[in-house]
Amino acid sequence: MVLFDGATLNGWTQAGPGSFTVEDRALHTQGGMGLLWYSAAQCGDFELTLEWKATRRADNSGVFVRFPDPLGEPRNAVAQGYEVQIDDLGAPDGAAIHKTGAIYGVQPPLLAASRAPGQWNAFVIRAVGQTYNVMLNGQRVIVDFLGTRLRRGFIGLQNHGVSDVVYFRNRQVVPLSTPLEWAASRDELFERHLRRSNAPRA
Repeated sequence: MVLFDGATLNGWTQAGPGSFTVEDRALHTQGGMGLLWYSAAQCGDFELTLEWKATRRADNSGVFVRFPDPLGEPRNAVAQGYEVQIDDLGAPDGAAIHKTGAIYGVQPPLLAASRAPGQWNAFVIRAVGQTYNVMLNGQRVIVDFLGTRLRRGFIGLQNHGVSDVVYFRNRQVVPLSTPLEWAASRDELFERHLRRSNAPRA
């Protein structure tokens, strides 16, 4: 299921201050702290792929998964779902649980795998039951994290603040009806994402 058509915000709802705008077939954060969430559908077990790029290492954003209707308050997604973090500096304290690839405040990434500001990065986020796995640029940064929160909910993107400028594109989610094992090769899911991204568009 394609979550963003590259031209409009159809299916998406903004909670809190700030906004997202469409620029060159990508979503561009403005202001905050806010949350742009895909209100058209909820996900249970899923595999989410997307690309993002920051404009500086201090840029802060994130991808939220499995949170309930935030009821206009973006921090509800923080408290009730999980955030896969984007912030190479790990504000406010530089701790690994606050850096890019972490499940924010809960599980640090196994390694730093983000590219330099201005370059596109690729996340593959998979949730099956309460087990979460995250790949960043073909590297496994979260492996078999066991969550305790909702097993079904919405997907969202964070616009963190005025100085944070992050772009998102090529967001797709695949529902998983049965548990699936991670690919034997760490690059297989990343290569599948690249094939989707490079496929001809109508």
